[in-house]
Amino acid sequence: MTPHAVLAPARARTLVAFHAHPDDEALLTAGTMAKAAAQGHRVVLVLATDGALGLASTAYGDPHQVANARAEEARRSAQALGVARVEWLGYADSGLDDDLLPDPQGQVRFVRAPVEEAAERLAAILREEAADVLLSYDANGGYGHRDHIRVHQVAARAAVLAGTPRVLEATVPRDLINRAIQLVARIYRFPPEFDPTSFERAFSARSAITHRISVRRYAAAKRASMRAHASQATADEGDRALAAFLRIPRPAYDLVFGREWFRDPDHPVGAPLKRDIFEGLT
Repeated sequence: MTPHAVLAPARARTLVAFHAHPDDEALLTAGTMAKAAAQGHRVVLVLATDGALGLASTAYGDPHQVANARAEEARRSAQALGVARVEWLGYADSGLDDDLLPDPQGQVRFVRAPVEEAAERLAAILREEAADVLLSYDANGGYGHRDHIRVHQVAARAAVLAGTPRVLEATVPRDLINRAIQLVARIYRFPPEFDPTSFERAFSARSAITHRISVRRYAAAKRASMRAHASQATADEGDRALAAFLRIPRPAYDLVFGREWFRDPDHPVGAPLKRDIFEGLT
């Protein structure tokens, strides 16, 4: 069965995946999104920012041009995953630099946006879609990016405003991501500013994870989603981690990226892992 061979589920649900920047969906939730779409559920991608401050080759031009390129890449990624709708909340990328840049003309950097205001923008989409599940990040934004932390805050509040019954926080087992970094380091030289030890405290301990989703059947769609984000694969200094991931040959790629993990803050820690994001919904 191909990733886009849509099955008729017993009851069609709506999944909304909320991410900080274009390409975040490819790395953390693409397989789950493709799986849900292939099973006949409606999948919506919401992006908080334009991603204009993501590292990219100067060939892509100024931040405005980078934002335009990344918007088109997000659409191609969504198409690869079977996403029915893509929406932007309209905020500017806050970037990773220690010093937060001034707001660009006509926009507010996401981290400066009041949580209540941003949450209402997202809640309006959740209400319109009658969302059953909202995908977000954990309280640390996975690895501490300021926009990812704000995604967590905004999603939690929006779910309350809209009455969305389930919020799942996308994550990765901490021990697994550290092993993956060691593996990638064998074939890829990370830039000097990359600190692999920072991931020793990132994402989640296995004991905190509540959902483990098998997405190996949808690895081709996930790979196509990653490939769509070409501006994030290279920078002037050379290839970035995304390019290294895409160089992993199949079937090794399918094995490495064949599972995705989530944490349900309302699910008891230590309970058996769930393997369906819609399981238990009424």
